[in-house]
Amino acid sequence: MGVLNVGRIEEGFVLDHIQAGRSMEIYKHLNLDKLDCTVAIIKNARSSKMGKKDIMKIECSLDYIDLDVLGYIDHNITINIIKDNEIVEKRTLTLPKLITNVIKCRNPRCITSIEQELNHVFVLTDPEKEVYRCKYCEEKYKKK
Repeated sequence: MGVLNVGRIEEGFVLDHIQAGRSMEIYKHLNLDKLDCTVAIIKNARSSKMGKKDIMKIECSLDYIDLDVLGYIDHNITINIIKDNEIVEKRTLTLPKLITNVIKCRNPRCITSIEQELNHVFVLTDPEKEVYRCKYCEEKYKKK
């Protein structure tokens, strides 16, 4: 099998250590389809640490990216920030304390079911088990 060469990026960032198969979900949740930037997605790359992983190279400013959404989806992702073809900073993510409009409350009696325009806000209540609860009705949402 030959070597896959995806060009270097001058300015932007690389998301590394993405759980294999999760890159399209990240693409969707970060609204990358709405941004005018170059995105390279490498799925199922070999990884000594993870077996297989996905990698995303994104040529745009990190300012356009919601790091809380990224941290919620997978807080083990590493962000390599690139300027002038060089990695200038590495960032790690944490589970966000609060997430808005990423998951929806499933409780039919919740105010968010009645007031359609209300934001779906979830609060991290158990970081160990990665449990979030609806800010309004405390409906539990456990990540898969």
